[in-house]
Amino acid sequence: MKFGALHMAVLLWLLPAVMLFYVWAGRRRKKALERFAHDALLPEIAMSFDERKKKIKTLMIAAALLFILIAFIRPQWGFSWQEIKRQGLDILIAVDTSNSMLAEDVLPNRLERSKLAIMDLVRKMKGDRIGLIAFSGTAFLQCPLTLDYNGFLLSLEDISVDTIPVGGTSLSNAVYTAVDSYGGGKKKHKILIIITDGEDLEGGVDRAIARARAAGVTIFCVGIGTAGGELIPMRGEAGKMSFLKDPEGNAVKTRLDEDVLQRIALGTGGMYVGASGAEFGLDLIYEQRLSKLEKEEFKARMEKRYRERFQIPLCVALLFLFIEPLVGDRRRGEC
Repeated sequence: MKFGALHMAVLLWLLPAVMLFYVWAGRRRKKALERFAHDALLPEIAMSFDERKKKIKTLMIAAALLFILIAFIRPQWGFSWQEIKRQGLDILIAVDTSNSMLAEDVLPNRLERSKLAIMDLVRKMKGDRIGLIAFSGTAFLQCPLTLDYNGFLLSLEDISVDTIPVGGTSLSNAVYTAVDSYGGGKKKHKILIIITDGEDLEGGVDRAIARARAAGVTIFCVGIGTAGGELIPMRGEAGKMSFLKDPEGNAVKTRLDEDVLQRIALGTGGMYVGASGAEFGLDLIYEQRLSKLEKEEFKARMEKRYRERFQIPLCVALLFLFIEPLVGDRRRGEC
């Protein structure tokens, strides 16, 4: 047996709460009777009242509540196999994890804002496979294409500026990793979304564009940051905040380079958008372009479909609620 809504088990606290209420109400009733008459006279005055039947009625209400709560948890047993077919797109997202992504011209900083936007995008997906690439001086497939959105989000949460040990920013390596991840299989659409400030320090972008175009990979670019530039905050070992400096001791400013990102997007038939605080751009890409592409049918698989049995405890609860009013609280033979 399994439960389809185990999180609803938190409602079980209602059962002891109701029982405590009945105990409290019973004591209040007893005290009220004691104020009304002397203890020695109470058995004579309330001789027709059956305390045992009153307890039975209370237990029946508690049992009804218990079975209603069990129905909420959705008990399931027995199953059948069902073929599940899924349709969607394959989308790889490459996130820049270089130090420049710590700049705070987009709050809370470029990297954290990118992660929040990706989370929002995942919530909109239905059937699309998604994968994650982290890149700076080199690139690494952090999460292969998957339908397990929770697993993807865990991988996303793990990335930071320390994910890639090689410094710098190499857009070409991000593209190569995406192309290799898709492999040589024939797919209707191979989508890569690059989120970066566009500062390419390694070069080779034109060769990467040519390789992506040859492999049928369409690249969409999201540029994050400002053209005016921003200092890069760094936290020292003692927790002291400072700014990243070059070998000459000058503070480094990181600027958004839209030209290279536009060139990558246009060169592969994709689209470029600039991220802002209110509108990051991923929603725009998904709604205007990706959602209109022809979906690909992924390999069908067999899944267990458990049979819902919540009706059984619900019927038991209704039975208790139906019988409870029929149980009187007077002694037999009394009126």
